[in-house]
Amino acid sequence: MTIMQRVFWVVSIGGGLLSWGLWSSWSLAPWLLLICTAYFATGIYDLYFSTHTLCRLYPVAAHLRFMLEFIRPEIRQYFIASNTEERPFNREERNLVYRRAKRARDTIAFGTERDLLETGFLSIQHSLNPTVVKPEHERVSIGGPDCTQPYGAARFNISAMSFGSLSGNAIRALNRGAKLGNFFQNTGEGGISSYHEMEGGDLVWQVGTGYFGCRTVEGNFDLEKFREKAQRPQVKMIEVKLSQGAKPAHGGMLPAAKVSEEIARIREVPVGKACLSPAKHSAFDGPKGLLEFIAQLREASGGKPVGFKLCIGVRSEFMSICKAMLKTGITPDFITVDGAEGGTGAAPVEFSNRLGKPCHEGLYFVHNCLIGCNLRDRIRLIGSAKTATGFHLLVKIALGADIVNAGRTMMMALGCIQSQSCNTNHCPTGIATQDPARGSALDVEQKSARVRNFQEATLESFFHLVGAMGLDDPGELTARHLQRRIDDETTKHYDEIYCPLQPGELLSDTIHPNYAEEWDRASAERF
Repeated sequence: MTIMQRVFWVVSIGGGLLSWGLWSSWSLAPWLLLICTAYFATGIYDLYFSTHTLCRLYPVAAHLRFMLEFIRPEIRQYFIASNTEERPFNREERNLVYRRAKRARDTIAFGTERDLLETGFLSIQHSLNPTVVKPEHERVSIGGPDCTQPYGAARFNISAMSFGSLSGNAIRALNRGAKLGNFFQNTGEGGISSYHEMEGGDLVWQVGTGYFGCRTVEGNFDLEKFREKAQRPQVKMIEVKLSQGAKPAHGGMLPAAKVSEEIARIREVPVGKACLSPAKHSAFDGPKGLLEFIAQLREASGGKPVGFKLCIGVRSEFMSICKAMLKTGITPDFITVDGAEGGTGAAPVEFSNRLGKPCHEGLYFVHNCLIGCNLRDRIRLIGSAKTATGFHLLVKIALGADIVNAGRTMMMALGCIQSQSCNTNHCPTGIATQDPARGSALDVEQKSARVRNFQEATLESFFHLVGAMGLDDPGELTARHLQRRIDDETTKHYDEIYCPLQPGELLSDTIHPNYAEEWDRASAERF
């Protein structure tokens, strides 16, 4: 189609619309004149000035495609997708979170919509002698032999989410919910803000590579600033962030649109510029350096539990940390294992899609390495990635976790609708934004109760599942309790799929071949 043909097309359609309107009714003439003027203006702009090829070839009409493309996610979410097919959380999971947060009916009718014969389907076996979980097993004490202020943690807590990524009211509601339900909130690497402290809920202070809240002007670690904050009574544990599942080896990234004056003051960074954390720490280097840093933080905090968080990538690098523990005698009080399926406010697509091991594989590997080094009884494990139900909680604990953290589903308890606009500062629910108008619309008192309700109902579901298996202590769960479907006729438990290690096996002369090569390559001196 030549340019003259396209001009003729625009003029013909516009003239036809105007003629029809004048012929139909003179009362519509002003409105039709306005519409046709806009139509002609858009058409002329598209023909001569637009940078879009589609607009030049199909003036005006191309904008219909852009409009449909703009609302495609909502159309799919509300009218097309089934209850079980969306990612990262499907409708069934989201609805369950919403209902439990509101203390509404959370049962289903007429049977499961899941394909129980689907390859990869996970299930557990019930007992003909069900029981109930004893109250003394509902919480877990965190603190190794070098810890003088151990912390009794709930089995289900709030994962790392910073003020900056989330609004002030969202942080307050989460912390108030944690106080109401007696569980903890991880601050995220953005540091301890006033919103974390307003409601008085327990905090785990995450120290990332940017050292926000305990940094010098140059961005290096400041021990005295750390000491002052770490000894506050509200801070119960400290977590050193090595990597995050959604963007491992990348560092934190807070978009420029979210770096307000308040954020800049808390983090000690420039206003209105993207806040990027380095990919690695400058305060230490290598496995031994990490453990010495942990010992330093434990002493400076007054003996509180200190651990580190990572997503498993190169397996020999975690084994290097294990060798450093054996060599130095220094052990963390806990290790948080994040999964590649974990969430984030902003990350490069390739990093989220292609780097890191899923939480289940990472947890099982870390759990077995610690067993193989005779270190498991000194260290607690925290699983962190995509937890919406009591069954999700059960799977992670069966694979080695002692407790579990969740982030995105806690946001859903606040009202998140999975619009996936966290990186735009235009979150429609006032949660993942620094827009004052949007953030202030979030009701702290109401939403905090929903956070508490969701955590409580999810734990209740988890404890009921454990009791249905004939166990009264979640600590008795093992990988053998999980069944994974291999094909239409075969299921295997996890210990048959991923080979377990025996106590002290990595210290012996005979190591399972699935671990031997990486163990030989690991070094306490370097990653």
